[in-house]
Amino acid sequence: MLKSLIHVCLILLLSLFLLGNIYFWTDKSGTKHFTNVSPPVNESVEEQKESRTVYKKLSSKKSKNQLFKVVKVFDGDTIKVKGLDLIFKIRLVGIDSPEIGFKGRKDQPFCREAKQYLSLLLDHKKVAIKSYGVDAYNRQLAEVFADGKNINLEIVTAGLAEVYKGRWPKNLSSQIYLKKEAMARQDGKGMWAQGNFYKSPRQWRKENPRK
Repeated sequence: MLKSLIHVCLILLLSLFLLGNIYFWTDKSGTKHFTNVSPPVNESVEEQKESRTVYKKLSSKKSKNQLFKVVKVFDGDTIKVKGLDLIFKIRLVGIDSPEIGFKGRKDQPFCREAKQYLSLLLDHKKVAIKSYGVDAYNRQLAEVFADGKNINLEIVTAGLAEVYKGRWPKNLSSQIYLKKEAMARQDGKGMWAQGNFYKSPRQWRKENPRK
């Protein structure tokens, strides 16, 4: 009886979490936190409403030809878009661009060039989106298309992002991304011009954690 009651309570709690707004933040030690109740007032908190609902809308047949307006470019691999009565963040799936310094901290080389190039590609453009789910920060993981081009691949081709080294969505192939990265590296484009001094964004984040 007790086990059944606990099971029911857990289901109810999970349902509340999935249906409500999700707030997330990183504390001074770099630990990530998530909550669907009132967030702490002394933390820099971001909110993503109904991230599962966003993904559901993006995956529907009605949104197949939907175009979205880019309202902000954060860096070389993260943007904010507007469409379908939604405003949400997108993490360009499959790529990892140089890190912009957090709160005045040191920039990774070529991070500003990556952001500028992405802004140029998306300037005054409406984009199509192919979503592959949601990441740990409740951003949509997606390929972004403009003027018939895969923008994710364009950033890699320009040598301003490497192929993402973490887990990939099962239905997204890395082969074309790896091919474009190899070509950019061979030609010394963008960040690859650093040669042996190059550090991956993942390594940079380890050496320069957000505190």
